[in-house]
Formats: sequence, structure tokens, C-alpha cells
Amino acid sequence: MPESENILEVSDLKKYFPIKGGYFNRVIGQVKAVDGVTFNLKRGTTMGLVGESGCGKTTTGRTILRLAGEKTGGSVLFDGQEVYDVSPKDMRALRTRMQIIFQDPFSSLSPRLPVGEIIGEAVREHGIVPASEYEDYIDRIMDECGLQPFHKARYPHEFSGGQRQRICIARALALDPEFVVCDEPVSALDVSIQAQIINLLNKLQDERKLSYLFISHDLSVVEHISDSVGVMYLGNLVEYGGKKDIFRHPLHPYTKALFSAIPIPDPGAKMNRVVLEGSIPSPANPPSGCKFHTRCPYATERCRNEVPAQREIEKGHFVSCHEVK
Repeated sequence: MPESENILEVSDLKKYFPIKGGYFNRVIGQVKAVDGVTFNLKRGTTMGLVGESGCGKTTTGRTILRLAGEKTGGSVLFDGQEVYDVSPKDMRALRTRMQIIFQDPFSSLSPRLPVGEIIGEAVREHGIVPASEYEDYIDRIMDECGLQPFHKARYPHEFSGGQRQRICIARALALDPEFVVCDEPVSALDVSIQAQIINLLNKLQDERKLSYLFISHDLSVVEHISDSVGVMYLGNLVEYGGKKDIFRHPLHPYTKALFSAIPIPDPGAKMNRVVLEGSIPSPANPPSGCKFHTRCPYATERCRNEVPAQREIEKGHFVSCHEVK
């Protein structure tokens, strides 16, 4: 069977969290964290997922990896296989092929384990290499990520933020994955360290043919590392396409507003800032129709009542908006 062009195919993915209350602690509502997300990720490429805090980016990544409990709806095909249909035994094997790098490296590393054990724990558990090759394998992985062999005996609190993120990358890389969710991996780091980590991720992608879902709110970082970009708003993917199409020709009003906030390193440059009115609605009680209509300057009666479908406006460029022709 020929290998599919897409390593990941997400279709109408939904993840709702129950709201409980009342005397009997019954379910009285739902937080619609992810509410119908659809996209494909080609092998060996990076998709950037951007949006305001609370829009559902991280929950999307965790739901894809089956780390947020059962999905509410939709499908997640990894290498042509539905992730939520595999047995616990097969899921255990699939875990080595899908990994995640968390946003906060310090809280995601056990303070009680030395670095060598943090990186090698899952290697030993999954039998990635024979016991006789274990130490050399860990040394090689650490070297690839810019860490020294003597770091193995040290603990996470003895490292800087950038070094801790390298440890997190080494831990994910040690299982030889094909797909990695990078959940804001540089947001907690200084700008100079951010550049080092981004360059490391690019180098590892070239060497190992990795595919990334890169979650971030920093548009300049996303533009640098991504091949395609998805823009999320309140649990929905409002625009999705190739990086050049999205950055050069944004179509959705929310995308335009988001991009207008990118600082320009020229004090004389004129900023065409798009200021959105109002605040983000609650995902527990989202607006009817298009969720963005409460803040959109172009909203019509149709926007208030009818949910826009994801349409392909240009080749590979999808938008969920009634007003975009």
C-alpha cells in the first residue's frame, strides 16, 4: 500500500468539556473548546496553529494525541488510521510515533529524576534499543539536541530555560517519532534562546523527516518555521492554507486583525491597525451563527444566524466566512 501524502488528517474534530452544577452535580452545560476543526498535515512539513489565548489551540493538539480523554466528535487519522479506534495495546505502540513538547519545560520535567533518566525512561519502557546500546543511544540523542553527556546526572533545576527545553525535545526525540506537537515551545524563553530552539527544531526536522504541529501565539515565529498555517477563533479554524497565502493575502477579518497587530521594526512605517471591538465570547455560551460576528465590522444578518462552512477560496486556501468571495 503506497504511503499517503498526509501524515495527519483531522476532520470536524470536536472536544467538549462538561460543566457540572446544582445540588446533584449534574451536567448543566458544555465548554466547546474544539468545535469542528478540519485540516491536513503533509509529511515532513510544519503547520502553525495560531490564535488568541483560550481559542482551543492546545486542546486541539492534545485531542489529536488522545491526551484529553475521548473526543466528542469528528475523526483523527494518523497515517491513515483512526487514532480513537485503536486498542490500548496498539495505542501504546502508536505513542512512540506521536510525541509532544510542552509549553513550560520546568513543570513538564520531574524534579526527582536526573536528566538521563528523564530522557531514557520511555526508551527503556518501549524497548527502543537493546540494553547494551542504551547509554550510547541516550548520549547520541542528547548530543543531537545540544546537551553534553555529563548533563545526564544533573537535575532540571540546575539548567536554564533554554537547556530545559532542549531536554524536553530530547525526551520526545528519543522515541524516534514521526509527528510532534510543539505546544508553544519557545513562548517562555528569551528571544535569543527562542532562535536557538527554532533552529534546532528545523535541523531535527531536516535530519529525521519530522512533521510538526506548531502551536503558538507569536506570528513572527510561526512565519519563520511553518509551511502551512491555521488560524483559530473560539474553537473553530477560521482560515487555513499555505504560509505565503495566509501572510501575503489574509482573507478572514479575524486573520487581518491578528496580523495587523504584528510590530513593524520601523518607527516611520504606517501601521494599519485593525482594532476589534468587545471581548471574546465564552466557549461555554458561544454566539449563534458565525462566532466572530459579535466583533466583526462586516457582520450581516446572515452571519448572526448561519454558521459559515469552510470553503476553498483559492487552491489550498480555506476560509470560514460568508463575506469572503
